[in-house]
Amino acid sequence: MAKVNDNYLKLPGSYLFSTIARKVREYTEAHPEARIIRLGIGDVTQPLAEEIVDTLHKAVDEMGRAETFRGYAPDLGYDFLRNVIAKKDYGERGCDISADEIFISDGAKCDCGNIQEIFSLENRIAVCDPVYPVYVDSNVMAGRTGAYDPEKERFGNVIYLPCLEANGFLPEIPEEVPDLIYLCFPNNPTGAVMKRSALQEWVDYANKNHSVILFDAAYEAYITEEDVPHSIYECEGARTCAIEFRSFSKTAGFTGLRLGFTVIPKELEADGVKLHGLWARRHGTKYNGAPYIVQRAGEAVYSDRGREQIREQIAYYRGNAECILKGLRAAGYSVSGGVNAPYIWLKTPDHMTSWEFFDHLLEKANIVGTPGSGFGPGGEHYFRLTAFGSRENTLEAVERFKKL
Repeated sequence: MAKVNDNYLKLPGSYLFSTIARKVREYTEAHPEARIIRLGIGDVTQPLAEEIVDTLHKAVDEMGRAETFRGYAPDLGYDFLRNVIAKKDYGERGCDISADEIFISDGAKCDCGNIQEIFSLENRIAVCDPVYPVYVDSNVMAGRTGAYDPEKERFGNVIYLPCLEANGFLPEIPEEVPDLIYLCFPNNPTGAVMKRSALQEWVDYANKNHSVILFDAAYEAYITEEDVPHSIYECEGARTCAIEFRSFSKTAGFTGLRLGFTVIPKELEADGVKLHGLWARRHGTKYNGAPYIVQRAGEAVYSDRGREQIREQIAYYRGNAECILKGLRAAGYSVSGGVNAPYIWLKTPDHMTSWEFFDHLLEKANIVGTPGSGFGPGGEHYFRLTAFGSRENTLEAVERFKKL
């Protein structure tokens, strides 16, 4: 008789954004006249940059000619993309990362969820609280955590690092030593950033305790301050303790194209084993590579014309974040984030729970955001808004907030 992986049964309810989609669908069916403004899921709205579109067309034309047709992509990615990433994202920032330490994939979410496969189930993870759900849920599915405690809203055998207003929504070094440490900065959902000196402390800590940092840098393109690192490899010693994930989704609007990459330095070890080789084996076995046309589009992101156009898009979303941040503060709300990240972290008014505020906002203002509790118990009484809408909708949403 076939049996299921009962670790999946530990997960409470459905995935956060599935629940949001259901509630919005039900409300829309009951109120078809409502014009919903969506500031919830972090999906971009601006069209692809012209340079990206032109490159896609050229690559598609290549696929239609026998002499330039491409089949399966190389397991680890095409050299043309890996080389330009190594040069532009790392070399230009003084980071010692070579092209063959870069693994191309279809997005950071998949890599963040799959990376745990190369580690023993005996490893104990540490996560920020609040946290991007994929980090925790993927480890639950693998069987690395204990059972879910509905009263504490936490899983057993997980070290939670409280990120509170009092500490600037930054994690503090835990008393218990974790084996795997998930860090995401600029942070999703709080929009907080970690200064270089603070990140260096985590790198030093991980090296001292033989821990591995899993560093999600998906939002590095939104950094505006000089002393905030774009990569963990800007810190001394990171090559021996850190894996980094990057995404083209928020940087270049590739949420529909799907492209990302993971960096694993060759000297990084766990239990005396090189992790670079393990991830290469996993990648080659379970993945057939991102499409050629998408990798060519990724290469175009780094061209002079592509960079200029993408900077304009990022500036557009930063402008939205500034509108939300200033508008809500002027209206009396307590908000943070939005300066180095496309997320605004709002404290719910009148001691509302985050789901109560979700319902209130949907019903009274026809605005959709993301309840903070969906990111863990530390997110209760908070609410995430994104800057990825249109400028028109963003400005209207701010006006609607003011009228609540």
